[in-house]
Amino acid sequence: MDIRHFKTFKSIIEEGNFSNAAMKLGYTQSTVTSQIQQLEHELSIKLFEKIGRNMVLTPLGKELIPYADELLNTVKKIESIGKYGDNITGELKIAVAESLMSYKLQNVLAMFKEKAPNVRLSMVALNCYDIKNMLASGEIDLGLMYNVGSKNESLNAVKLSDFDVALVCSPQFEQEKLDFSTPNQKINTSLIINEVESIYRKILESYFFDKNIFLDNTIELGSIEAIKKCVASNLGISFLPRFTIEEELENGKLKELKAGDLNAKITAIYAHHKNKWISPAMSLFIELVRKDFNIQ
Repeated sequence: MDIRHFKTFKSIIEEGNFSNAAMKLGYTQSTVTSQIQQLEHELSIKLFEKIGRNMVLTPLGKELIPYADELLNTVKKIESIGKYGDNITGELKIAVAESLMSYKLQNVLAMFKEKAPNVRLSMVALNCYDIKNMLASGEIDLGLMYNVGSKNESLNAVKLSDFDVALVCSPQFEQEKLDFSTPNQKINTSLIINEVESIYRKILESYFFDKNIFLDNTIELGSIEAIKKCVASNLGISFLPRFTIEEELENGKLKELKAGDLNAKITAIYAHHKNKWISPAMSLFIELVRKDFNIQ
């Protein structure tokens, strides 16, 4: 059997279809189709079937996934024999919560690039729930995110730090006229926040739900920098990790709002699948993260 066929099989699963897998691998779509047909012939099973216009995994195709993962992990181990120190090579796939990516990982990334310049580092910023799912399915090697509860037994997770979350507004916001502590009220302002699956958005919305407090509307934005600028322009309030707004609080561009018993913290963690082989590149990245967060 050709290892490339298993790599193609895994790429189709990760990319969602044959054409995207072909683009990722640098093949033509006919080459991808041919490789899968050869693999099906060698295994004497059908891996994909056409449903409407889409090719979807058969039950036997789904059964092959963990074996393909195990095989490709073994190949990575073999390829990395002797490749340590300045000679670390290979690929490392990481998913990170956007706030950690933007404000907490810059030193780690700079050091990793310096120590392992030949590693192909793939990074994506996602919400924590998506990161957990990708770790569980083996689509990524390592995740840096916040603890969102609902422990997954297939993952190994290590605590990095607890962080405060703050309710903030523009200095022009008339805080004295509004009360975010008294229950049963509607407040004439907007919540400017990121996507629904954001852990700190869930914390604030749960607080408002318990207090029966309603805001005018919610403005969803894709980046913390955009959120901060809109809040500074007095378009509404937001609820963000304190480390992302320290500079704005110090220079007076943002102001913290008090909200009774809303004293929230979020916990940053790193995690990987318990069966994931810790490659030299992954080991180095974890080492740098632990050092940067003062984890012994």
